[in-house]
Amino acid sequence: MSCIVSIVGRPNVGKSTLFNRIVGRRKAIVHVKSGVTRDRIYGESEWNGVHFYIVDTGGYTYNMDKKDILHQEIKKQILIAVKEADVVLFLVDIQIGLIDTDIEISQILRKCQKKYIILVVNKVDNGKYMYSDTDFFRLGFDNYYCISSINGSGTGELLDRVIEIIVKEKKKPKIEKKEMIPRFSIIGRPNVGKSTLINSFLDKNHHIVTNISGTTIDSLDVFYKKLGYKCILVDTPGVRKKSKISENIEFYSTMRTVKTIEYTDICFLMVDAFRGWESQDRHIFKLVEKYQKGIIILINKWDLFSNKNQLMKKNFEIFIRKNIAPFDNVPILFISAKEKYGLSNIIPIAYQIFDIRKKKLKTKILNRVMLPIIKKNPPTSIKKKCITIKYCTQLPTYTPKFIFFSNFPQYIKESYKRFIEKKIRYFFDFKGVPIQIFFRKKK
Repeated sequence: MSCIVSIVGRPNVGKSTLFNRIVGRRKAIVHVKSGVTRDRIYGESEWNGVHFYIVDTGGYTYNMDKKDILHQEIKKQILIAVKEADVVLFLVDIQIGLIDTDIEISQILRKCQKKYIILVVNKVDNGKYMYSDTDFFRLGFDNYYCISSINGSGTGELLDRVIEIIVKEKKKPKIEKKEMIPRFSIIGRPNVGKSTLINSFLDKNHHIVTNISGTTIDSLDVFYKKLGYKCILVDTPGVRKKSKISENIEFYSTMRTVKTIEYTDICFLMVDAFRGWESQDRHIFKLVEKYQKGIIILINKWDLFSNKNQLMKKNFEIFIRKNIAPFDNVPILFISAKEKYGLSNIIPIAYQIFDIRKKKLKTKILNRVMLPIIKKNPPTSIKKKCITIKYCTQLPTYTPKFIFFSNFPQYIKESYKRFIEKKIRYFFDFKGVPIQIFFRKKK
């Protein structure tokens, strides 16, 4: 069984900074503004040869307004993180000292039976804070660890204690290698239903969902295992136009989504059926194509339209395919994330695309199909030079890339490249997978 270590505390005590240090990379957004972390963010770590999961949580707010939906949802996420954890790291801030919120959190934690609670005093960045007279023993814990999550001092001793507990409880996790499990990222504009789709896949409220645009700020990983399929589902912040980004947190969120696309296998591009296919959707689609990732387009909130209106659905699909040509053989599914309509085919199709990305065509078959087409429709001659293509092959790369050898590759136009791509897609199954075409000088 895997050991889970959750980090809890009030806003701005350094939870995300400690999380990033333990994980070993900047997975959670860190900002001076409080309340940036909202959902539970999972990561993996290893210390002294022992693996464990680490969970970052939002800041617990004292005496919050019951009408504040977002903060109420954050509180729920914190309580879930505490409930599922084996070890809880309770962070307080030595520079601010003890406040009522810390006391309230400690009262909640002390009620949790069979949980190892470790009090961690953060921001002990220099010696003057080491002997502060702040009475953290008032929180009811026997001792505490002084650390600085920003420069790492004291974190080694803290992790030694965490590992000691894990070994004592014999909870050494059997972690599957993530690189063997496909990563499927859900991307799109803000408020198109990305977190709702994750919750529907899992049949539980794993991520915070509100009507507030931009509720999700970080990229969030979750393990999915159903009906023989295993994958990592990644929820991402909504990608806005540059002109619409009003603060730097949104900028970091957008960059985090771009980074997620770079390290994923298949992207589920969600589109709001009411707003239709807009320029921003095409921009996100082009990002996926740029990074050579598989893609499925999901038209969400389709339950609000008449399912019998097949003509509307067909016209919607034709319009999208025209906008994404020549990469137009992309699966387009009409779904409702909230009502769980049309979700059953998404993961199986994603697995098909995952396998197609790794497909290698035999050179003999590729030339047998493509050379007659090229001979019948040769590149346009230019500067009295007759352009010919004699041979083609697929490169031994992780994603589909093809080289066509020509006598004058520098004169072949971009439109002809699109023609070649369209023919490859027509004769060979590269559904939902970007392909790259290169023209090189024949030797």
